Order: sequence, then C-alpha cells, then structure tokens
Amino acid sequence: MVSKKRILQILSRSSGSDRASRICDRFLSTMILLNLLAVSLESVDALSASYGTAFFAFEMVSVAIFGVEYALRIWSAAANEASKHSSPAKRRLEYIFSFTGLIDLIAILPSLLPLFLGEIDLRWLRVLRLVRLLKISHYSSALEDLIAAIRSEKSAFGAAMYLFFIALFASSSLMYVVEHQAQPENFSSIPTTMWWSLITLTTVGYGDVSPVTPVGKIVGAMTAMMGVCVVALLTGIVATAFSNQISRRQDIFEAEIVAALSDGVITKDEMDRIAAMQKELGMSEEHAKAIIELLRDRHIPK
Repeated sequence: MVSKKRILQILSRSSGSDRASRICDRFLSTMILLNLLAVSLESVDALSASYGTAFFAFEMVSVAIFGVEYALRIWSAAANEASKHSSPAKRRLEYIFSFTGLIDLIAILPSLLPLFLGEIDLRWLRVLRLVRLLKISHYSSALEDLIAAIRSEKSAFGAAMYLFFIALFASSSLMYVVEHQAQPENFSSIPTTMWWSLITLTTVGYGDVSPVTPVGKIVGAMTAMMGVCVVALLTGIVATAFSNQISRRQDIFEAEIVAALSDGVITKDEMDRIAAMQKELGMSEEHAKAIIELLRDRHIPK
C-alpha cells in the first residue's frame, strides 16, 4: 500500500527527478487548462446546444478527478513534516483552511452546489469553475513569489498606492468641476468621473469618455502624465521585490549547500534535505546542480 508520505510527495510540486510526481503535475495541470477551455467554449450558445452532453460528461469526470485529489491531499497532509503542527488531525485542518486547500475545495463545489441548493444561475457556476485556474499554484511558485515580494516591500508598495489614490481623487474632482456643465451625462458626479480617472491613470484609455473643454483637456493631459509616473513606480517596486525574492531563495539554497560541504562531503541525508529544499523553492534540477557544482569547486580544494 502506498504510504501517506509517498502520496504527499507525488501530489507536491515536482522537483524533476520524481517521475510519478512529474506525471501527476502535468496531468492535473492539463486538466485545469482543459477545464478553463471547456468553461469558455460552453459559454457559446451554439456549442453549448450542440455539445452540452459532452461538456457535462467532461465536468463530471473533472469533478471526480479533483475530488479524489482533494481527498488524497487531506489524507496525506498528516505526513507533512514541514507543518508547524505535530498532530495528524491539526496538519489536515491546516491544509483544509489554507489558501490552496480552500481553492481545491472551491474547484469541486460548482458541480455539488446544485445538489444542495437546487437551480443556480449557470453564469455564477462558470465563474466558480474558473477559480480552478488558481490550482496551478500547486505546481508553480510564481503566485507565492509575487505575494511574498509584495509583502517584503509593503511599505513602498503602500506608499505608491497612496499616491495613486491621491491622483485618482484629485483628477476626478478637478475633471468633475471643469466638465460637468459641458457633459453632465458623462461627468454627473465625482464617483462617476472616477471611471474616466481610473482608465486614464492606468494608461488604458478606452475613449468612451473624454474631455471636450480646453481646461478639461489640460486636466486630462496632467492625469495621463501622473498615471505614467505612478504606474511606472508600482511596476518598478514589484519588479525589484520579485527579483530580490528570487535572490533570497537562491541565498537560502546556497547556505544549505555550504553547510553540507563544511566537512567536505555531502551525505545522503544532506542530499535529501537539499533536494527537498530545491523542490520547496521551486528551482529546476539543472539550476540546483549548477549551484552545487559551483559551490563544491569553491569550497573543496583540489
């Protein structure tokens, strides 16, 4: 019988050397992407009418697969040694109420809700099914890295967002004052004008609403310039934080290797810890091997 620990290893993010884990990752990732495609195509009335039965069958198969996956993740969570809890029950509860655990639950809820609540607007069910895209976070550290990066620079990010909201309210108020009489239907109030300000500040510029008075055009130009500056500031903060987050992950990995090389030899237990850390940090096997070889040459004299 396959142990809880082995099931946890297979369902965890593949490090590249575990063939079963790699196959599982690719299979579930493919299922997630096919589900997104099915949800999109099902919204086309002609396709829904012609292939409704096929869409329903695929949804049932998907729910069965994701349901089994969810049950196995709960069962194997008891073997998660990285958990801060020692009790198997608490480890399982930790997974159930974690971000990924809640996403896994929501992934199967859309098809179960009609059984308990009766008829539900299909549009809302489709929206819930699109949440399955977030299950990709099981197999990629990109979302975790982005959240960690923003947290690490939360002061700078918060300051940039503060400037953005100041620009939003200031431009909305000014544009309302100068354009309200000329276009009362488009600039009827400051909250209504915020739509124009938001689109202009983010440099999207749909063009559905635009100033017609000379002063309004000046305010519009100033708003666009403020938007370029603020968006560039936010982008720079996130990009720098993301880069620093990747560097920190590599520093942690290198520190583990240096500690293992302190006696000149990397034992099997130390190699297992390094492999586990590589998997946790989402590093490719080639990248990890390159770092190990570089540090081995640097710390072991020939």
